[in-house]
Amino acid sequence: MALTDDTLQERIEDTFEEMDLSLSEQNGELTVEVEAADYIEFCTTLQQNHKFQLDQLIDLCGVDYSTYGKEDGQQWQGKRYAAVLHLLSIRLNERLRVRVFADDDEFPVIPSVIEIWKSVNWYEREAFDLFGIAFDGHPDLRRILTDYGFIGHPFRKDFPMVGNVEMRYDDLQKRVVYAPVSIKERVNTPRVIRKDNRYV
Repeated sequence: MALTDDTLQERIEDTFEEMDLSLSEQNGELTVEVEAADYIEFCTTLQQNHKFQLDQLIDLCGVDYSTYGKEDGQQWQGKRYAAVLHLLSIRLNERLRVRVFADDDEFPVIPSVIEIWKSVNWYEREAFDLFGIAFDGHPDLRRILTDYGFIGHPFRKDFPMVGNVEMRYDDLQKRVVYAPVSIKERVNTPRVIRKDNRYV
């Protein structure tokens, strides 16, 4: 049973009519794209306003759109890096996906929402580590999955499939040493975007 007569999309459009939002629905899931400048205000309202009560952040992930749409012969014209949040309101039984793009592709920075949802701590660190997206205001932004001396961000589309360096334990030196990659670059099968007939 719904606790409100309005849909989530209607409540968002009414509450944030002054913000430049882009809303889309696919497979029964609502996605809102918000500008980086409005991101903190938007998320704070979603968490604190009784109309939304999106009090749980389930996930945050980074996205690199550099090759998006190229399989169809189109060139991606938008910004390259984005963070995507998945939010849940337990009381209203509603989910929402929020996407925010970094304004600068050379040094992508997005405000941190750690003061709104504490559970985002490791998710923002993961997006920083794997995509190189910096989260302004994060209290402990450091690598979480790769080694401390690792160079680059392995989930970026332009990162080599075999990496830049390899590591091994050296018995003579009794420590881990780094060396240039000794294996050859392989050609990866390009991703194909297909229409899924289950959702037509």
